[in-house]
Amino acid sequence: MSKLFFLILSLAALCLADPPSDTLFVKRLDSPLKGPLLVSSGAKSSEVPVGVWRLPNNKSTAGTILWFHGGMTSGNCQKGLIAGSDLAKLLPQYTIVSASACKQNHWVDESTIQVVDNALDLLSQRSGKKIETVSLVGISDGSLGVIAYSLWGKRKVQNRVLMSSYGVSLGPAVQVAGQVPLKNGRWRFIQGGSDRLYPAEATLPWIQEFCQNIGTACDLKFDPQGEHDWSYWQNKHKEWFLEFFSK
Repeated sequence: MSKLFFLILSLAALCLADPPSDTLFVKRLDSPLKGPLLVSSGAKSSEVPVGVWRLPNNKSTAGTILWFHGGMTSGNCQKGLIAGSDLAKLLPQYTIVSASACKQNHWVDESTIQVVDNALDLLSQRSGKKIETVSLVGISDGSLGVIAYSLWGKRKVQNRVLMSSYGVSLGPAVQVAGQVPLKNGRWRFIQGGSDRLYPAEATLPWIQEFCQNIGTACDLKFDPQGEHDWSYWQNKHKEWFLEFFSK
């Protein structure tokens, strides 16, 4: 891909709460640049809002987690500015980076994944600290973002959590698990038996076959009452996140 995307806008209060402690606007560009383009304004249709939650005063964190929100083709192109807030409260020791996907700029698109990496590049420049490894968390459509970044992202992936996912849409589990970039780091799937969109009888066999063939650490956490809802998982099973990210 020849497109580069770069950015900047305002620095808000450095606190772990809503709104994000940093707001980055990654600008989509039609022509390649040799370096970052710093912008304070521009065509809003070409900007991708990215929310960043991190500890104040540039203190060291446990790492960086990319949050991929659901509803990746909706008309709401500002989701990234609020979507990561709950995860930031759940895992305050991590820096949380939450990009926005919408309309035709969805997660399963290499150019959108480049936007995410370019936001990390800018964050690294601001903090003066390299971001060489990341962890990934996605809900619903965002779980496809986790797989897409694992395929196309330029940083090493340590951990992945996919909630209320539907990997079936990407093809047979054996075929997806055969992709070399996916065979590193850890995988955790969180799935519910009361998922109104993705029934367990369709999702569980795919996940189980994927884990059997991926060749790296992979497990499934299943709640028969689990819903297609991030609030359910954070309220009912936050230990599944705390335990996973404490290792």
